[in-house]
Amino acid sequence: MRISIFTVLDHHPGRARSMAELYAQVTAQARLAEALGYHAFYVAEHHFHEYGACPNPAVLLASLAPQTTRIRLGTAIAALAFRNPVEVAESYALVDVLSGGRLELGLGSGYLAHEFAGFNIDPAEKRERFDENLYVLTRLLAGEKVSFQGRWNRLSNVQINVAPVQHPVPIAVATLRPEGAYDIGAKGHNMLCVPYASVGRFEEIQGLIAQHHKGLRKKERKDFVGATGVTLHTYVAATDAEARAEAAEAFDLYVATRLYARRQTYDDVIASGLALFGSVETVAEKMLQLADWGVDHVIALADFGLLPFDRVERSMRLFAEEVLPRVQQRLTA
Repeated sequence: MRISIFTVLDHHPGRARSMAELYAQVTAQARLAEALGYHAFYVAEHHFHEYGACPNPAVLLASLAPQTTRIRLGTAIAALAFRNPVEVAESYALVDVLSGGRLELGLGSGYLAHEFAGFNIDPAEKRERFDENLYVLTRLLAGEKVSFQGRWNRLSNVQINVAPVQHPVPIAVATLRPEGAYDIGAKGHNMLCVPYASVGRFEEIQGLIAQHHKGLRKKERKDFVGATGVTLHTYVAATDAEARAEAAEAFDLYVATRLYARRQTYDDVIASGLALFGSVETVAEKMLQLADWGVDHVIALADFGLLPFDRVERSMRLFAEEVLPRVQQRLTA
């Protein structure tokens, strides 16, 4: 099973941590994730609100490339409906080169009303925009000279002048809708999902995975390794009680800034099971259940709501050095 790290870069103006300090912490977290052997480090794209303080992940990932050497660098997600796909192809091809071929490109259409308003885009158009932009983007990243006449894109013999190292660049499509999992698979795409925002209980993750795999089988894809990345808030401590004492306030602050999202407290998410909070034993058991459902890539949202970095570091260490080895041992027994 692979484990990765994800950060939304939630910013809380007026509180102790400045934006510059946030970026410094994210850089330190990426270095730590590499030192601990995590598979990838993902960042989110958000605009116009402290919901997330990374309006252009390509810039941030380019800054992380020389700070790291092995860990893969990804987006979760880059909001393709807001962007010109030619510019997206150029930017992320450059990230792939600067990182020596370590890019993981997670893409989505966006879902926050204020972001569509800020870009003056009708949310009703987002799916069509995304599909058209994805078609153009994948052809450009493949090195093609593209001529295309669509609703939003008109290209005549356009070819990007920076070729990515990877052929093809790994692309995954994100969904917040359970029914979207099948559609993503049926188009042959890998998938990223955030169950906290998609389903009501931990057990329902099984259905998300099953639908994605069903779609992949329709596409006659046989290799499902790494096909579905499942993102869960994660905090590992010595005991369940210690995890609650150290992470509950931070999680509740994080949720309070989530625009349009289901309002859940730490206790609510413990009841629903849609987080990896607790002792090494508790988290390992949940990881084993995910593995039983076909999940082989878990992406930990390990920093949230001004959680002090020493706690983030301790939790990340326990997850990588204590939880994962127990899981791997049980899976290979």
